[in-house]
Amino acid sequence: MEINSNERKKVKNMIEYRIMTIDDYEEAYELWIRCGNGLNNKDDSREGIDKYLKRNPSTSYVAVLDKKVVGVILCGHDGRRGIIQHACVSPDCRRMGIGNKLVDLALDALEKEGINKVLLVAFKKNEGGNAFWEAQGFTLREDLNYRNKALAEMIRIDPDYVK
Repeated sequence: MEINSNERKKVKNMIEYRIMTIDDYEEAYELWIRCGNGLNNKDDSREGIDKYLKRNPSTSYVAVLDKKVVGVILCGHDGRRGIIQHACVSPDCRRMGIGNKLVDLALDALEKEGINKVLLVAFKKNEGGNAFWEAQGFTLREDLNYRNKALAEMIRIDPDYVK
């Protein structure tokens, strides 16, 4: 779906924003792959995302244009901290405010649930994404290290991942 600059303003008004449901999974997953999000075969499977959405039913959103998901933000919390994961906008629909609107919706939903602080992880190689998050007011923490440990064997779905 190629959108030229003359159509952007008109198209921007046609975008619908709504809570993400498991029915959006296939299109969201396809978009995550197209945008180069780091995924794995367990957490990001249909079953994994269904579990996440059931635990966080009102904090993840999609942007829909012509019945097609063109933006998604997977967002939730543990009761104390919010976390934004797998946020992306279709490359041909960028620079139309979709990312900004998805972030605003997710942050508003977290605030309504009493969450006071939000974190996210962005790959260092994702220069555009990191610039976006900086512009959104997310500061880079240089005083800590991010660590994780897999409790189950997983297959990374990231074309640039090197062990």
